[in-house]
Amino acid sequence: MSPTLVRLGAPVLLFVYGTLRLIDGRDGHHDKDGALWNIGHVCFFIAFTLLAALIVHVYRTLRPTVVTPVRRGLATGAAAAGLFGAACFLWVIVGDLSASFPELPDALRIAGPALFQIGMLLLLVLLVLTRMIPVWSPVLVVVAFAAIGIDLDLIPIAAVLLFIGLLPLGRSPRTLAPAG
Repeated sequence: MSPTLVRLGAPVLLFVYGTLRLIDGRDGHHDKDGALWNIGHVCFFIAFTLLAALIVHVYRTLRPTVVTPVRRGLATGAAAAGLFGAACFLWVIVGDLSASFPELPDALRIAGPALFQIGMLLLLVLLVLTRMIPVWSPVLVVVAFAAIGIDLDLIPIAAVLLFIGLLPLGRSPRTLAPAG
């Protein structure tokens, strides 16, 4: 999968999802059987699949540069947490698209997004510590996550912030190149 598609496709699809969500909800409710709901959630699903791929790419990039056991453990734990959280998001999205799909337990509905965010942010911080990206990159990602937490109607704005926050990942060919 193209590194550019991974780092830029996720925010673009998240923007599409958020915009369709706003359009669908302009009458005060969301039509869970409507085209906008379904198309938006498919975009959301693909966005989180790409974000999971981004976690893997960043982890592979960090692996050869993280030399201390503590940082190596942090990178591995962050990747595991981020992927588990992304899987929880995907489970919920599939449940939103199909009423017959089993619901994710409440504890995982809460823990999953937190683990995704913590894992993603920790990996970005490790990239900052290895001087692969500037410090403002994870800061913008935090602001994007916070915007979504404040109000789901802010998803399009959060997507733009995420897009900008992930741009530095493409500056260095090492940043998203899988380690060999």
